[in-house]
Amino acid sequence: MAVPYLSIVIPTLNEERNIGRLINGVNRIIQKYTSEIIIVDGHSGDRTVEIARKHGAKVIYDDVGKGSALIKGLKASRGSIIIAMDADLSHRPDELRLLIAGIESGYEICMGSRFLTGGGSDDMPLLRVIGNKFFVVLVNMLYRSNYTDMCYGYRSFAKGVAARLGLKEKGFGIETEISINAMKRHMRVLEVPSYEKGRFSGEGKLRSIADGFAILRTILNGL
Repeated sequence: MAVPYLSIVIPTLNEERNIGRLINGVNRIIQKYTSEIIIVDGHSGDRTVEIARKHGAKVIYDDVGKGSALIKGLKASRGSIIIAMDADLSHRPDELRLLIAGIESGYEICMGSRFLTGGGSDDMPLLRVIGNKFFVVLVNMLYRSNYTDMCYGYRSFAKGVAARLGLKEKGFGIETEISINAMKRHMRVLEVPSYEKGRFSGEGKLRSIADGFAILRTILNGL
């Protein structure tokens, strides 16, 4: 089997109404590349795994949390460019081109941002807006960074970068840990505009208050 140029990593949990649409959308954009799609499933109780396999995805399992699933997916990836995205159709496949181009231009990590010109969100209540802004300001102050978004999972990585990040976060603090560790290791990071759509089907897993405190712990533990 040819070594893929792209690896797409998608954590899932009960996403049977979303995953087929997502894989089709991704394949439409990346059809000119050799690629693999890796589903990291949290032992879904619906047909998520069945549908993902029917659409040609590789399935591995992790039921600890989003961070743990993403770390496992990154480790399993063989591509020269690895892209992490959510399963709920909030991340637009068309934006894969930007995330690929960022790595091809020489950056080690390329991060989607909802707060750059051209970005935005259909799925960010006021509490999440305030929380994300607070985390952005705090991280920028503590780590001398210049991020515009902190808690967004649409990101790409050059080969070997994920291992160098030394990721340990098991839950929703994983994106914040990536951002912090990238700064601590002086990596070349690019933010590109991204527009977050609303979840297509099902319920989101993020718990604003509990996961917000977990993200805060991640920020402080990085010092």
